Amino acid sequence: MTTLSLTSSPNTIFDRFAKLNWGIITILIALAFIGVLMHFSVSSGAWTDMPLKHGIRFVVLLVMMILAAIFLDTRFWLAIAYPLYALSLLLLVGVEVAGATRMGATRWLEIGPLSLQPSEIMKVAIVLALARYYHQLDPRKTGTVLWIIPPFLMIVAPVALVMHQPDLGTSLMILFAGVCIMFLGGLLWRIIAAGAIVAIGGAIFAYFGFLHEYQRQRVDVFLGITQDPLGAGYHVLQSKIAIGSAGLFGRGWMQGTQSQLDFLPEKHTDFIFTMIVEEFGLLGGALVLFLFGALLAFTMQVAYKARSLFGKLAAGGVAATLACYVFINTAMVIGLVPVVGIPLPMISFGGTAMVTLMVGYAIVLCVDLHRDQHGARGWLW
Repeated sequence: MTTLSLTSSPNTIFDRFAKLNWGIITILIALAFIGVLMHFSVSSGAWTDMPLKHGIRFVVLLVMMILAAIFLDTRFWLAIAYPLYALSLLLLVGVEVAGATRMGATRWLEIGPLSLQPSEIMKVAIVLALARYYHQLDPRKTGTVLWIIPPFLMIVAPVALVMHQPDLGTSLMILFAGVCIMFLGGLLWRIIAAGAIVAIGGAIFAYFGFLHEYQRQRVDVFLGITQDPLGAGYHVLQSKIAIGSAGLFGRGWMQGTQSQLDFLPEKHTDFIFTMIVEEFGLLGGALVLFLFGALLAFTMQVAYKARSLFGKLAAGGVAATLACYVFINTAMVIGLVPVVGIPLPMISFGGTAMVTLMVGYAIVLCVDLHRDQHGARGWLW
């Protein structure tokens, strides 16, 4: 078995700090700053809980991300990949057995004063576990049916458990990240095409057999089967009104009508991109999308430069997770996909998405800092 060499990694703490990918860090800071501005607007110009908590949470996570990148390397993330996946899966099973129900969904585990959402841990765990699987797999076996079964089961198990909570948005994200890593790992196109056909059939079956009533209503409104402007279609209708009235430059910071007059629901979480466009116009929305695009490009560059397959797939998986977050959220607020409750990372209020993404970028920074670790296959030690 081959090992990963550390010969070219930065030696001192100061070397590692200086060689961090400051392009990625700068973009993360810019996105979080936009989040603080928007939550200040949501709070009508008051430093209430939202802008302060958002800013403090980001600073704490930023420091932890940088420390993790400096003091850990790729070997650590590979070593914990399978244990973290197994723990996440057990916690998801625990949610089914003794989960806490909030707003009609059973997604949390309460352990003393601590409240955990295992599906968020799984977003990172599935990336690491699949990256490790393909890192150790003989490339000649990548396209054979027998060796596709393990990663397929690794994806399906958490997706099914999260769907049952119910959490359609998170289950789609886990599925998308998993499929992307399988593709980057060398999955053949004909297998992907066959999987897409199966997925379409599975989606139809899920619509009639597994989706809850409110989820089916959202899909019906999206497809135009029903019109419910005061119910399931209210969110997207108000979002389209806000975006359509913004123009090129928007109505101005804290001057949005749909958001400031409380016509726009969930403006601090799922529909915060609508608020950005309403207040800063097409140019403001384009700037946010440009920042996410640049972050995605930096992440894919890290994946491209990494010499180990594990590093390439781990960074690629984080990029896929980011792309899924941004696409679903922005498409959702303009009616291109059904409303599934996916926040805009680094900008929407709430800690779960931010923690998930910052852990992901701790992995990316580690891969970038130790990009010259080599040994395409095998254990790290």
